[in-house]
Amino acid sequence: MHDDVSPGLWTLAWRRLRTDRIAMAALAVVAGFLLLLAASMSGLVAHDWEEEVAVNYAPPGFVGPDAATLALARPRAPAPPNAFDPLAAELEELEARLQATDRPREKALTLPFGADKWGHDVLKKTVKGGETSIVVGLVAASVAVALGTLFGAVSGYFGGLVDDLFNWFYSIFTSIPSILMILAVAAVLQQKGVTTIVLILGLTGWTGPYRLIRAEYIKHKAREYVMAADAIGASSWRKMFSHIFPNVSHVALVQLSILVVGFIKAEVILSFLGFGVPVGTVSWGSMLNEAQNELILGKWWQLAAAAGAMALLVTAFSLLTDALRDALDPTLK
Repeated sequence: MHDDVSPGLWTLAWRRLRTDRIAMAALAVVAGFLLLLAASMSGLVAHDWEEEVAVNYAPPGFVGPDAATLALARPRAPAPPNAFDPLAAELEELEARLQATDRPREKALTLPFGADKWGHDVLKKTVKGGETSIVVGLVAASVAVALGTLFGAVSGYFGGLVDDLFNWFYSIFTSIPSILMILAVAAVLQQKGVTTIVLILGLTGWTGPYRLIRAEYIKHKAREYVMAADAIGASSWRKMFSHIFPNVSHVALVQLSILVVGFIKAEVILSFLGFGVPVGTVSWGSMLNEAQNELILGKWWQLAAAAGAMALLVTAFSLLTDALRDALDPTLK
């Protein structure tokens, strides 16, 4: 027996999305980053990123060790027989104690993506830094979209003085450039940490979702299905979130994906400027901050790893967002 039920919005959107090869490739990249995030948070990968497994500034394996790296790994030459070394006895005693108590592990001269100035594996550091940046992007975007959806629903549905109040509040936030607003809130809080960055971005990024959700609620509140819900005695909150919201949820989803990209880049900027994660916590922004000093010495691999990972994720997320917006457009057949 054939199913006479018409496919819903999400079913039609998935059918359209599957026909777009670029969108599916972007979805695969984003899914891969999310799986890597889950593995990092569970401790399956990159849990030992702080271990000094290589010599300082060990180059990538495809480059090979340079003369400076080989010099670091070369054992110290003994002093000439006639030379006087006032610290020779103390150094020999210290080396004997180290060998007797804790023999240091031999450090690698190269790593797949090189090492930083402390000998940390840049590949593991990039994975761990991605955990921080992606979590900040996802959680902060969720907070911003939740606030924007709530404010937009209340403002668009009730209108009148309520709408005027939220529009006044919206005008204040949008009259200040976003980066200045973010830096101002960061300077007021004066506490570094992932939670602080999430609050900064979430509390300043709700204006975009608010504007779109408000317009959708103004359009939908006068439609027949809302009037029918009002006729059977449904409360205002039930009409707002049980009847209208499912029909505008695609707008919130698209805004969520857009803000994730923007907030990942914002976290990188904040950490690069020193307002982001604290010392001891790694992110792509803190890696780029370290890499600016390393470039002077010709050590480019930490910059390439962090910037490459961020560019890949942001590009894939942007392509997926564009495809998702087209797939959820009800005017497209």
